[in-house]
Amino acid sequence: MSVPRVLSDRYEIGELLGRGGMADVYKARDIRLGRSVAIKMLRADVARDSQLQARFRREAQAVAGLNNPFIVAVYDTGEHVVTNQGHDSSHVPYIVMEYVHGKTLRDLIRSKSLTIDQSVDYTLGVLSALDYSHRSGIVHRDIKPANVMVTEDEHGALGQVKVMDFGIARTISDSAATMTQTQTVMGTAQYLSPEQARGESVDARSDLYSAACLLYEMLAGRPPFIGDSPVSVAYQHVRENPPLPSIYNTELSPALDALLLRALQKDRAHRFQDAASFRRALRAARTGVMPTAAASPADCSPAAVAALAVSGPVAAPALLPLPAAEDATGPVQAVDDGGPSTRAMAKVLAGGALTTDDGGAEQAADVPPADNRRRRAWMITLFLGLVIVLGGGAMVGYNMLNAEPAAVVQVSIPSLDGSPQDEALTQLRNLDLEPHVTDEYSKSVAAGDVIRTQPGSGTMLNPGSAIELFVSKGPSQVTIPKDLAGKTESEVRDDLRALNLTFNNNELVNDGIIPATFVVTTDPAPGETVPVNSGITLRISTGQVLMPSLFDLTKDPDKVEEAVTAELKKVSPHLDVTFEEAENTVVTPGMVTNQSISAETAVAQHTTVVVTLAKAPEPAEPTPTPTPKPTKTAKASPSATPKETPAP
Repeated sequence: MSVPRVLSDRYEIGELLGRGGMADVYKARDIRLGRSVAIKMLRADVARDSQLQARFRREAQAVAGLNNPFIVAVYDTGEHVVTNQGHDSSHVPYIVMEYVHGKTLRDLIRSKSLTIDQSVDYTLGVLSALDYSHRSGIVHRDIKPANVMVTEDEHGALGQVKVMDFGIARTISDSAATMTQTQTVMGTAQYLSPEQARGESVDARSDLYSAACLLYEMLAGRPPFIGDSPVSVAYQHVRENPPLPSIYNTELSPALDALLLRALQKDRAHRFQDAASFRRALRAARTGVMPTAAASPADCSPAAVAALAVSGPVAAPALLPLPAAEDATGPVQAVDDGGPSTRAMAKVLAGGALTTDDGGAEQAADVPPADNRRRRAWMITLFLGLVIVLGGGAMVGYNMLNAEPAAVVQVSIPSLDGSPQDEALTQLRNLDLEPHVTDEYSKSVAAGDVIRTQPGSGTMLNPGSAIELFVSKGPSQVTIPKDLAGKTESEVRDDLRALNLTFNNNELVNDGIIPATFVVTTDPAPGETVPVNSGITLRISTGQVLMPSLFDLTKDPDKVEEAVTAELKKVSPHLDVTFEEAENTVVTPGMVTNQSISAETAVAQHTTVVVTLAKAPEPAEPTPTPTPKPTKTAKASPSATPKETPAP
């Protein structure tokens, strides 16, 4: 399947983390919240199988209501439409889950790096998850190493367990929730409870059996039953007893052997009845305390553990013969030989043969008197041995039944001030305490960290006691950050949401500096202190400004251009101006006569306005004076003589 880059315009798909029988798991990034998530997506080739789709959706419904630090959280679900080559489409459901960086218990078991303490700690975490899910009415039905993650920090240190994959989970009230569907056993053979293998209905105790198989494999390095096929393994779960894990790991104590014998009982009524009791017994067994007797006699008693540890038949204790009679011919005291059956046993022990008389009674054939005395001595020794064994067993049983119960070992409350909530809950549950969380405001303790406990640290409590854990919700009042201007809306929302503030509808405002779609300011304004959960209004820039009037900014014509430029920069540093001149006989030269964009008009940043300045008209050219034409004179007659001018 070609994986889309983004699902639902929110989840950016990354690397493939794992592949199962019906789904693939990818690492992804939640674009909206900016966090890493894991997305489990049903494979396209099985997306049309209605049963698998129902199972997939059931997993999301089962885990969505479970909020526990030992269970992988589910954040969201959805469907992605996949178009195939034949142009037909299918709806592929997916689940958005908490991303856990770490390793599965299967990887740790294969690496053979688990210690006894780590195995017990991880099982306690699994039992805590099962205790929570069972109290919520959910049976997992597929507990196995591959379905349990162990978190890992950046330095490679392992942390707490996370139970995942509730794909075949059912509610406890679902009476039809058997493990067989169309004659196929669902689950994993090495970890099936006997009732699952038989196809019977399951309950919380079935999960506890699988958890015991998980603990067995971590301690012994192998599952309790191994076979050539799943059917042979399932048969062993139903019919055979597992070998003691101490056979494969000699460092295990008899207490852990006895605990696993009880947890792996075939009859669910003889196992631990809930995860809490299993958890308490496991903590006690870690310190060498034998678990209490199971419902069936001697199921997990020390004698049963010792008997299973013996390879081959148990040898009978050596019997010391009584002294022989002093005189074979003297009187012999009568002894009660116990009847024909006892006599026959004594004869076999003595090495003689038996014959039968006509009446069917057993008798010894040709037994000399010395042999009779030896036979009687062995019989007496046998009876004395039986009396001693039975009497000793009765005394031990009486002492066990009438022994005073061991004093309750109290636990001390650790100092948890300032610890993260999940870490504090884990520590308290590991001490078999029942923590209850109360949230309250605190100026000095970060949100999500512990403020105090009630009773306080150092107090001694009995296991199972309730303890109040006060967790900080952060301060009751917060200060709006001052550096919000110029950030994107999503960045500002993340910053304010982290301060437990809410949001009103946005307002659009003109701004000459902040680009369009970026935050200009807030209401209340940045720097103000407000109560948590207050509604904040984000004012978002339109990227536009109102054009100012550029007329009559100064009376000095020589400073008009400078004044116009300063006025535009006052409105926005991103507005530009171009000057041009036009002759005007009315306005003083150098003064503004026109602007290309009218005042109070909204314009985008980086707009250029053209300003027209008055210019004096050019002087008119002088009109040329016309030259007079010369007067024509009559031509003189040749005969005429000039007049003489008289002398002055």
